Amino acid sequence: MSMRTKPPFRADHVGSLLRPAALKQARERRARAEIDAAALKAVEDREIERVIKKQEEAGLQSITDGEFRRSWWHLDFLWGLDGVEKHVMDTGVAFAAVTTRNEGVKVTGKLGSAKHPMIEHFKFVAAHTKRTPKITIPAPSAIYGRPMRTPIDQKIYPRMDAFFVDLGQAYKKAVRGFADAGCRYLQLDEVFIAMLCDPKYRQQMKDRGDDPERLGALYADLINTAMSDIPSDMTITMHMCRGNYKSTYMGAGGYEAVQEILFDKIKVHGFFMEYDSDRAGGFEPLRLLPKDKTVVLGLVTSKSGRLESKDEIKRRIEQAAKFVPLDQLCLSPQCGFASTEEGNVLAEDEQWAKLRMIVEIANEVWG
Repeated sequence: MSMRTKPPFRADHVGSLLRPAALKQARERRARAEIDAAALKAVEDREIERVIKKQEEAGLQSITDGEFRRSWWHLDFLWGLDGVEKHVMDTGVAFAAVTTRNEGVKVTGKLGSAKHPMIEHFKFVAAHTKRTPKITIPAPSAIYGRPMRTPIDQKIYPRMDAFFVDLGQAYKKAVRGFADAGCRYLQLDEVFIAMLCDPKYRQQMKDRGDDPERLGALYADLINTAMSDIPSDMTITMHMCRGNYKSTYMGAGGYEAVQEILFDKIKVHGFFMEYDSDRAGGFEPLRLLPKDKTVVLGLVTSKSGRLESKDEIKRRIEQAAKFVPLDQLCLSPQCGFASTEEGNVLAEDEQWAKLRMIVEIANEVWG
């Protein structure tokens, strides 16, 4: 058994990190027009340089910007697509113990991606680390999968099949744009395939007129289209979780409901799979994992500051290894620490303690 020299790494992470106070203050000042965009960017640059060094010091091989230039894990990227605008919804999305802010997207023009602004975000990270820079973007389902319908201009898209064709092509161009900028590690954050594991969510989608069985296959096709023009040395992984907002969640249910879609249909090179609680079910679906793919076990929770014991995590890795060879496994937190700028309910010191522990466990388990 050995450490991996290409992504995903034995010790990896989902990408988002708690926003430091200085960055939150700068964003608040920008919202009040007390500083200009250049002043905000200067703070972002400084804090991202700092968090890159912190990741390196923790022993991580994949390095992100912590999503420090974003407000949301998904909306900021979607707003950067051609044909997509910001939308204020009547209400936010209901999570287990809280409702999100009521920001969303609406489609007002033909979808496209001439040159996505987040390519510059990637370039900044790549210029400030000698390790593997990683960009995280929402999977294509993020534009459609919330329980309330996305407003789509029917003059532009009278038929939904044309909408999904253009969505796939927009993502294909965006992913190729990252590749052309030098990106060789890109992660698609996929909430809404994981949410298809939840019977309540499936009923919500039925109630709005969608077929959950069809949606899973559709989302898989969109992912395959998104990565259909990548260079041979580029790694695409897919992260799955059932919602992450202020340490609460949106859904529950084991992976059995989508195991064939995940492991038979989707062509990504690896899966980051939420496994920090009973809400994600057991490891049994991993027996279907193809031999050329990797699963990054999300065994360390990002939703609380409690530091798991190493023995506890190692036992869970051993349990997973009953269904898939240990060499096809890696370790990470179950989700990001700040899927939105509000962040989860834990301290920065607790976040870094978890990441350092993941690196230590990976060294002890895999060599």
